[in-house]
Amino acid sequence: MKTDKFFYRFFLSRPELISELLPGIPADCQFDYSAPVIKEKEFRLDGLLTPISDNFSLPLIFLEAQMQSDQGFYGRYFGSIYLYLQQYAINRPWRGLVIIHRRSQNLGSEIPYQLLLENQVQRFYLEDLIPWVNLDINLALLRLVVLPTSEIQGAAQSILQSAKTQAEFIQCLDLIEVILINKFPQLTTEELLRMLDLTTVDVTQTRFYQDVFQAGEVNLVLRLLTRLCGSLSEDQVSQIRGLSLDRLEELAEALLNFEGLSDLDGWLRSHV
Repeated sequence: MKTDKFFYRFFLSRPELISELLPGIPADCQFDYSAPVIKEKEFRLDGLLTPISDNFSLPLIFLEAQMQSDQGFYGRYFGSIYLYLQQYAINRPWRGLVIIHRRSQNLGSEIPYQLLLENQVQRFYLEDLIPWVNLDINLALLRLVVLPTSEIQGAAQSILQSAKTQAEFIQCLDLIEVILINKFPQLTTEELLRMLDLTTVDVTQTRFYQDVFQAGEVNLVLRLLTRLCGSLSEDQVSQIRGLSLDRLEELAEALLNFEGLSDLDGWLRSHV
């Protein structure tokens, strides 16, 4: 699965997980999540968690999710951290959190980085969650990523049943959908809901459904415009793909009256 996007979504929606995985981080600490580029080497960090606080003793957290063996991982990870610290003149402490699929993964020699790995970086192995029971909801969601497919259905249903509010239910369903659609790419939305025994839930409230629906709406609008107006330029396509769902619906109505690309350009100038 596309782990960087998944964990980006996970930590945005469940920020309290940071304090569960990193000892010493306050449970109520709020973070801004970004993925900055290190210009000199064009490294991109999976995730940088920056405390939203005037307390500069709270650390930056360099988050990385590594699901496959990669002998150059440690060198690249620590190299990008120190390049970032130098490039942005950072003057606060930092911690590392590396989420790893299996302990057997070869991520390169640990010897040059041993002190950092022992003192500043927490490595969390997802496979360790598999035999655990009675997990809190955050760790139970992480456990789904590595559970055997035969156990996922029951575990996912159990998580949804443990949600205490409607908002938490929708939030958990959104994350579960992302995991399941990667493990079972052949499933339709309806089949996924049946798998979770949720045939009556309002799936339109989940981020996954909204992302899929918007992508489908964009493709439909582009096909209609091409049929009515002819080939679109790359700039026009880019602007249309950047529209919100509400704007896409407005364009879908307006395009019925377009006679050519000049009408589309006029609409985009007044709405983008």
